[in-house]
Amino acid sequence: MDATVYEMIGLMSGTSLDGLDIAHVRFHLSDSSNPSFELLHSKTMPYSDSILQQLTQIDQLTLTSVMLLDKAIGRFYADEINRFLKENEISKNQIDAIASHGQTILHQPANGITLQLGCGTTLAFHTGIKVVNDFRTKDVVAGGQGAPLVPIGDFDLFKDKADAFLNIGGFTNVSFKKDAEIVAFDVTPGNLPLNKLAASKGLPYDKDGELARSGDINFFLLDLLNTLPYYTQEAPKSLGTEWLEEHFYPLIKFDKEIENNLRTLTEHIGNQVGNALNHTGATTVFVTGGGAKNAFLMERIRSYFNGELIVPDATLIDFKEALIFAYLGALYLHGKPNALCSVTGAQRNTSGGILHLP
Repeated sequence: MDATVYEMIGLMSGTSLDGLDIAHVRFHLSDSSNPSFELLHSKTMPYSDSILQQLTQIDQLTLTSVMLLDKAIGRFYADEINRFLKENEISKNQIDAIASHGQTILHQPANGITLQLGCGTTLAFHTGIKVVNDFRTKDVVAGGQGAPLVPIGDFDLFKDKADAFLNIGGFTNVSFKKDAEIVAFDVTPGNLPLNKLAASKGLPYDKDGELARSGDINFFLLDLLNTLPYYTQEAPKSLGTEWLEEHFYPLIKFDKEIENNLRTLTEHIGNQVGNALNHTGATTVFVTGGGAKNAFLMERIRSYFNGELIVPDATLIDFKEALIFAYLGALYLHGKPNALCSVTGAQRNTSGGILHLP
């Protein structure tokens, strides 16, 4: 059977709030062979100061303000895509759809709710291109965690790279195969608490983990973190900022030194991630996400993991998730599932997303 070609724009804006990742990808999908892709263009655009300030204070905003922010983010996405297409001389007519993750501000799958800002209707209208967004809700309605969604792309597009996949973004998540089924879950917080601590020193992030490297481990704090009940829960499971605020951040007050906190958190993440990877049985793990550039964090994970960490080139580190959300959008257009119940715990595989016409 001939492959169907989809040319997509994938958008990813993660919980670490480091901006909008844009990926222009061409996919070849066939019912009889493995999918293939070409990552044609990519770019990251930072949020405006106004949007960033509102996102960091989202719990203080009124409902009206949240709705206005939803439209503002949708317009920001549209403006950046229009600029991206012009810069790269890409005709809008050749793009089948924009697949947008949106900006998560609420994720409570136990209560059946998840919310990402970035109005799809606004985005479609101002670009003149179809938009698929809201990828998580159907899975949550089906009883799933709505996360992680990336593993289907990991194993469809990168399975020749490694046995398992680790992404270190705002949170860290791992995907692997168990009894021929894909399993994935959030392991620990990732860049979110590290960036929060670095911000108190006037830095956007701890470059290469140098501040963490200069600190001392607070073993009392480390023990508190390592004994959080989440770590003994069975998958499927996922983390959100609500969990950080309620369970994680209150513990950090036990050490007043930022460097010590960073050092302790880096050890904690390294320990939890390394142990989780060992339990997968994988001997090779493909690592992406901004945390893959944190040299000290990678050292600490390697000290606990018995296998080999494979770090790809900078483009894949930065844009794999935007690329995979483009793939989820292509699967949606192709009428195929893009969320796996073996990963999320839903009642069945689903094809998540809402289509917005321009």
